[in-house]
Amino acid sequence: MQKEEILTRAEHFIALEEQYGAHNYHPLDVVIHDASGVWVTDVEGKRYLDCLSAYSAVNQGHAHPKIREALIAQSHKVTLTARAFRNDQLGPFYKELCEISRYQRVLPMNSGAEAVETAIKMARKWGYKIKGVPEGMAEIIVCAGNFHGRTTTIISFSTEAQYKDGFGPFTPGFKVIPYGDADALEAAITPNTVGFLIEPIQGENGVIVPPHGWLKQVAEICKRERVLLINDEIQTGLCRTGKWFVQDYENVHADILILGKALSGGFYPVSAALADNEVMGVFQPGDHGSTFGGNPLAATVARAALRVLAEENLAENAFEMGAYLRAQLEGIPSAHTKEVRGRGLLIGVELNAEAGGARRFCEALRDRGVLAKETHVNTIRFAPPLVITREEIDWALEQIRPVLMMP
Repeated sequence: MQKEEILTRAEHFIALEEQYGAHNYHPLDVVIHDASGVWVTDVEGKRYLDCLSAYSAVNQGHAHPKIREALIAQSHKVTLTARAFRNDQLGPFYKELCEISRYQRVLPMNSGAEAVETAIKMARKWGYKIKGVPEGMAEIIVCAGNFHGRTTTIISFSTEAQYKDGFGPFTPGFKVIPYGDADALEAAITPNTVGFLIEPIQGENGVIVPPHGWLKQVAEICKRERVLLINDEIQTGLCRTGKWFVQDYENVHADILILGKALSGGFYPVSAALADNEVMGVFQPGDHGSTFGGNPLAATVARAALRVLAEENLAENAFEMGAYLRAQLEGIPSAHTKEVRGRGLLIGVELNAEAGGARRFCEALRDRGVLAKETHVNTIRFAPPLVITREEIDWALEQIRPVLMMP
């Protein structure tokens, strides 16, 4: 009887979502009630190992106590001042993030999409005020398969038909080239090109890793042609791939770096666009802003989230555990697996077209206590919190092996 009531409770929450919520997501049917570290627990009391990390927003693990303590303490002081006044957390947050990233300036926002919009506005204004592009003619080059968010402007340069269906008219000023093709970039640049917006690894497109050296090559092209390299590391940054940022692997310093997700460890929406003085200096009072962007609660949470990443050596753990997990996944003798790819703890297992799609594999993993999510139809993404241990990975692999080898 008790089990029946708990099941009814789970179904109740799902029914509420379906009845009252917009149907703009297709989640796995698991209703999470509690979470800690790499583990989440549903309303039925069943534990799962989280291999999604809220799309890399909880790199530090769920409900990290140090971040939670910082949030609670600040919430007893002041949570919002708006940018009409100053607060005692924003300046220290700027300083600490600049020291970690080696950029000179930060512009804080809330969501990742807002930070991308910030970078687009920054690049365009730099193009007009510094490069001398004629007003209204600025052009930004992007890559096929990109995912930078879901605002009207951002979907305007998406190559995914569903993201654009029914949402036009679209924002002009963007040119699409193939991902990972430096020659295509060079050919696409014109005197009106102000920026090249990229993901150093395309997460939503199926964990697509470009050829080694591509990032360095496009950085050199951008510098030579006086085009801003805009690096969206919302999902890949903050230790996910085994370094603080993917661009560190090739010693690249993009002109604009975009961060979000793990910048708050999952406690609060915090994002940022970072740049050096020449680029960030184009913004004047009134040009851009956000009521909540840079509020004292957000700044406090972000400072704690950054400290956890550094103090717990999560980049190093992501590098070591990621190499181990990827090697083990590559060793599973599955007829369904087409390719295993990734870097650090951002790994995609692409399945053959004949496998019937990744969704059924993710549902089977859920039934065995592992939460992963399909991306781009045929790819399973494995991206657990960076605090994961080898023992926990081994437990997950015991569940993953039979699923990848099922008929």
